[in-house]
Amino acid sequence: MAFESNYITFIGNLTEDPELRFTQGGAPVASFRVASNRRFTDRSGNQQEETTFLNVNAWRDLAENAAESLGKGDRVIVIGRVRVRNYENRENQTVWVTEIEADEIAPSLRWARAEVARVSGGGSGGGGGGSSSGSSTPPPPSDEDVPF
Repeated sequence: MAFESNYITFIGNLTEDPELRFTQGGAPVASFRVASNRRFTDRSGNQQEETTFLNVNAWRDLAENAAESLGKGDRVIVIGRVRVRNYENRENQTVWVTEIEADEIAPSLRWARAEVARVSGGGSGGGGGGSSSGSSTPPPPSDEDVPF
């Protein structure tokens, strides 16, 4: 992974099952939301909790593997690029969205166990499908291919 300043590692729990969709070009994309809690003591000495929610998009083989492997409530580690985009909603208002374009997704083993099952070939033609070839993940499709 080349050094880029917008990489993020985000750890939290899935708020819903990953939703697997396909672009018009046939590329699989999985979308899900991750919630991360932070507990702290405020200036008055009171315990506080703050929750951060981030949307995550995974493409190609990573999308299919995430949709097959993960479910609501699972604690995950997501590594990827921060992406900020905007769109016009039905009321013609500009909505800004901050999300992660995932390069890696893994179950957290802090309070759980996982079993790894390698897949060969990959159904979407998006790469090595679980092999550790050392190549970087290809960039996501252009904005014209994004299904949302």
